[in-house]
Amino acid sequence: MRHIPRKRFSQNFLVDKQIISDIVRAIHPRENDLLVEIGPGLAALTRPLLHALGHLHVVEIDRDIVERLRREFSEKKLTIHTGDALEFDFSAIGDDIRVIGNLPYNISTPILFHLSKFAENIRDMHFMLQKEVVARMIATPSTSDYGRLSVMLQCRFEMEQLLIAPPECFDPVPKVESAVVRMVPLSQPPVEAGKEKLFAGIVSAAFSQRRKTLRNTLRDYLKPEDYLTLEIDAGQRAENLSVAQFVAVAHHLSGR
Repeated sequence: MRHIPRKRFSQNFLVDKQIISDIVRAIHPRENDLLVEIGPGLAALTRPLLHALGHLHVVEIDRDIVERLRREFSEKKLTIHTGDALEFDFSAIGDDIRVIGNLPYNISTPILFHLSKFAENIRDMHFMLQKEVVARMIATPSTSDYGRLSVMLQCRFEMEQLLIAPPECFDPVPKVESAVVRMVPLSQPPVEAGKEKLFAGIVSAAFSQRRKTLRNTLRDYLKPEDYLTLEIDAGQRAENLSVAQFVAVAHHLSGR
C-alpha cells in the first residue's frame, strides 16, 4: 500500500536511484559497521545498505512506517528503534557508530545539535539536508552563511558537502534543493570539557543580533581590556570571528 507522506513529520522520500547509489557509495558501508539510519522512511537507503551490512539499526517515529519495515525485514537484519531521534540515546547502540539519514527539514538543526552530544561515540555521519543548511554548516567567517550553526558544529566536526540533490529526487517534491554532507568528529575538540556551556553561551550571544558589534552583543562577557588581551577588535561583528577566536574567548573567560 502507498504511504501518504505526513506533513507533521516533514516527510519527503528519496526516490532517485542514481542519488541513492551515489550516497551509498559515499558512505561505503562494510559488513561489520555499526550503522544507524535516522528516518528510514520507505527504505530507499535501507535496502542497499543491508546488501552490504550484516545488520542495521534504524530510528523511526512514524508507527505506520515501523510496521512496514517489520513486515519487510527480519529482526536478524534490522533493529527498529521506535521514537523521536531528538530523544534517542545514540550511545546505547555502542561506540564507533556511523549515522546516516535523510533528515526532516523542520528539525534538522536540533537533530545535529543533539548528535553533537554523542560525538565521542561516532565515527562519521552522512546526512541529506536542505542545501542552505549545509551551506551554513560549512560556511567560512565573514560570509552571509556563517553563523551560530557554523561555529557550534565546526568546533566538533570536520565537514564537507558531497552531493547536490534537486527537488525532483524526492516524493513529494520539496520547494528547495538538498545536499549530502559528511561529518567526522574531531579527534581533539578545541573546546575543553567543562567549558562547552560557556562556549555555547558566548556564541549564542554574539550572533543574537547579527548587525550589532561584539562590543554590544558580548557586553555581558567581555570588558574593554579583554579585547586587548585577546587581540580582537570590539568593533567587529560575530560573523568576522573564526571558530578559533570564539574558542579563545571561552578559554580566556574560564581562566579569568
